[in-house]
Amino acid sequence: MTTQDQGDTVHDRSIGHIIAQANKLSAAQVEQILAHQKKHGVRFGEAAVALGLANGDDVLWALSQQFHYPYAPGSAERLGPELVLANKPFSAQAEALRGLRSRINMRLQSLNSGARSALAVLSPQRNDGRSFFAANLAIAFSQLGGRTLLVDANLRNPRQHQVFGLKGDPANGLSGILSGRAVSNVVQSVPDLPSLFVMPVGVLPPNPTELVERPAFGLLLRELTSKFDQVVVDTPSAGEGSDAAIIAAHCGAALVVTRRNHTRATDVQALLNMLANGPAKMVGAVVN
Repeated sequence: MTTQDQGDTVHDRSIGHIIAQANKLSAAQVEQILAHQKKHGVRFGEAAVALGLANGDDVLWALSQQFHYPYAPGSAERLGPELVLANKPFSAQAEALRGLRSRINMRLQSLNSGARSALAVLSPQRNDGRSFFAANLAIAFSQLGGRTLLVDANLRNPRQHQVFGLKGDPANGLSGILSGRAVSNVVQSVPDLPSLFVMPVGVLPPNPTELVERPAFGLLLRELTSKFDQVVVDTPSAGEGSDAAIIAAHCGAALVVTRRNHTRATDVQALLNMLANGPAKMVGAVVN
């Protein structure tokens, strides 16, 4: 079966073809690269970089396309610099996040012997890095190929709409669903990351605790976990009220994020004690 039989599918093409097309290289430039490649015994991408006809990011992007790995080079302005796994997926920080994803994924699989659980990401206080971690964990899951949804359930101080640079109607979001208003397009896709979707908060409500405590939230999560391979839920900090523990109870699984030299041990213990009284199963704790 030829590439043309597949409509010139990206991952059926060679690295050289992808780089040449993306950089709009002429036939003469491609021949120049091939000659350099043959003379020095290097790969096409290395030859292109050596001749100044491509850069390192171009080569990494081409590799990601060939191996069907969602990657958004230079997307810091569009998606936000915090999204390490989208902007710098080959960095040491990204590799550490992938390692955490693997361990969390194995833990979730062992917990999900029955109905699939959503994963609530919690932290004792604000500025512990909870939203940062939830966003990057969602990207990491989506890069495995399964449909992943990040739900911003922080109805007090939401951040995911800013982190991902979402441009939809700011009135459409989780709060609208939970308050019974007719809303549409509450789930938004993320550019350059085709398997990732985000549900923002929408309008900030005056009664966040009551909204997440309603049965509608649990019903919504059950519907979402049936439609997506992974559902990651960002929450308010535990120090802002009981919302986080209530959300975790509806999700079924919880992960606690702490920040080195910032989070107090007493606050962590208080959060763990609060979770121990609910049905959510602990997946683990992360030191940011």
